[in-house]
Amino acid sequence: MSPATSDERKPPLVFLNEVAGGRKLLQAIRERRDQISGVVVAAPQNQPSVGQLIDSDEVREAARARVEVTMAVLSEFGIPSIGEVLDPEPWLAVDDAVRAHRPSEVLLSCLTDTRYGFMRRDLVESVREQVEPEVKLTHIPVRIEDDAIRWDLNHTLVVATKTVAAPDLVTRLKERAAIRPHRFTIICPRAEDVSEAQVVRDLASTLAELYRSEIDATGQPMSPDPFAAVKNAIEHYQIDDVLISTFAGESSQWLEEDLIGRVREITDKSVEHIEVGRPATAVAAAVAGGEAS
Repeated sequence: MSPATSDERKPPLVFLNEVAGGRKLLQAIRERRDQISGVVVAAPQNQPSVGQLIDSDEVREAARARVEVTMAVLSEFGIPSIGEVLDPEPWLAVDDAVRAHRPSEVLLSCLTDTRYGFMRRDLVESVREQVEPEVKLTHIPVRIEDDAIRWDLNHTLVVATKTVAAPDLVTRLKERAAIRPHRFTIICPRAEDVSEAQVVRDLASTLAELYRSEIDATGQPMSPDPFAAVKNAIEHYQIDDVLISTFAGESSQWLEEDLIGRVREITDKSVEHIEVGRPATAVAAAVAGGEAS
């Protein structure tokens, strides 16, 4: 898909500030599906909502991951998209994206009360002043503020990389949500033996499956240090529990480094280790390659 011309239906601009879009963003796009030819997904090179990244390369990679995961989720629902990473300053990034793509609408995916700059301006209102009335702005909040006082909703931090698309894990998440309303935040610390492209595809597949069941979830690849990734997430989110997922019957660097014990030391929340089986396709590939199943 290329940027829209005057003869095409203009695409909406999905702008991801600090966070990857969730189920509500997908729902908003699907509601507009008959009026659009595709979607432009953009993110500024700013800090993700989880983590204390300082290195500029990591910040850029985090922004790229937000874009790629969102595009992969859209692809799961047959929605074409293009994506790009833009200026670190969100207001400049929005301006560049609007000028370049002339969108029909800006869907701003960010936390409520997000502020930026020396004057700590409200991002939503600043972007609204910037683009309207020429382009409509719709704020898609990633998290609902009222959830903090919803006793019926459980916010679970899921830590999974190699297992993030394992059917056993997805089934268990669905089962939990069927018993009690849940929101899942899924973080995927990078692993040397799994490409980031594979992690993006697997994470998007799991998010899409949860969205099909009307379950709220968001997620993104993280820096390689799993303990730092979990610690930052616990400090940022108001979570109720932590699930750490590994494959059953296999050696795990996370287990060798006692990730579960270390996480339990820094939180009073429940920390559960879930062991899951490998997908049948992975088992078949391993057997074909001469490995024990």
